[in-house]
Amino acid sequence: QRSATTDCVDRLTLCCRALLDPKQQALMEPILLEQGKIQFAKYLSNLKAKQQAQQESKQNQSHQQQLQQKEQDQPSTQADDLIHFRHLRAFAVEGGDVDLDDGADLARATGYNAGSLLSNELSHIYPLSGFADPVYAEALVTVHDYDIVLEILVMNRTPNTLANLTVELSTMGDMKIVERPQSHTIGPMDQMNIRASIKVSSTETGHIFGTIVYTDMATNEKHYINLNDIHMDIMDYIRPATCTDELFRSMWAEFEWENKVAISTSITNLVDFLNHIVESTNMRCLTPHDDKTDRGSFLAANLYARSVFGEDALVNVSVEKKDDNDGKLAGYIRIRSKTQGIALSLGDRITAVQRGIMTAK
Repeated sequence: QRSATTDCVDRLTLCCRALLDPKQQALMEPILLEQGKIQFAKYLSNLKAKQQAQQESKQNQSHQQQLQQKEQDQPSTQADDLIHFRHLRAFAVEGGDVDLDDGADLARATGYNAGSLLSNELSHIYPLSGFADPVYAEALVTVHDYDIVLEILVMNRTPNTLANLTVELSTMGDMKIVERPQSHTIGPMDQMNIRASIKVSSTETGHIFGTIVYTDMATNEKHYINLNDIHMDIMDYIRPATCTDELFRSMWAEFEWENKVAISTSITNLVDFLNHIVESTNMRCLTPHDDKTDRGSFLAANLYARSVFGEDALVNVSVEKKDDNDGKLAGYIRIRSKTQGIALSLGDRITAVQRGIMTAK
């Protein structure tokens, strides 16, 4: 036996008062007997569809894992295939050897597909200095959950040799530099790649900034170039997840950090705004709703996500369409989490993307 909650007691008291009053009984009888069954049937159908979707997703994941295992079992290249080394060939290339490339053979042997990764790499390239600076630098940022790898391309745009060139990096947030770049000497109009590794410990918007220090061998003077900041996006660590309503309410009452964001958007449809927030924050909506209809002037929904570090992020969207405000949406989005970093970072993300669909893209 379990004691009833306060909500259940209030609901039972309200129903008893309605049934004891003859006038209220006549009004509430069709609502309780007919509409209640319809709404409960809809709730059960949505719950069943949600369970089926989760079961299908698990089956699809297992099927994909089996396909990946089969693909891994198949060899990318045969053991007796030839590997052509360009440097060991004669300078007089015959006609049949023109298309031979050891880089292509290595790519086939390792299973590397450059076409699928090119667009992802281009979206994570950050210019660190300007074209007018004597040293141009740009960084390719690769995020592997807990690790961030920086591949920094440094180009000497001067006719002089630069000695003791060092990229001094610093971080802001829960990030720690594991592998610091070493000092190098770069020739006139030359370039080189410098590598750095950073360890991430929590889901928080971090910043990477630094300075390029070098000595000009022609003048023997030391120069400094301040680099542009690299803003780490929280969306690289957020993954959509599911939980029960009871667990969501218990975590909502337990978590102490809350960020409240006022809704200010050009979207006029309630469901479109909710879907836009769900897609932009990479979260999952736990509240069942009908996407095809837009009935009513109020919408409330719960969103849930989990980071790669196991941190929970809870979001409650309460939005209302006001007729006295030219049909614009108003309300608040409340974010709760165990740590302050994820609440503030997710609030900044929602503030940046809630203006409209076009701005987020």
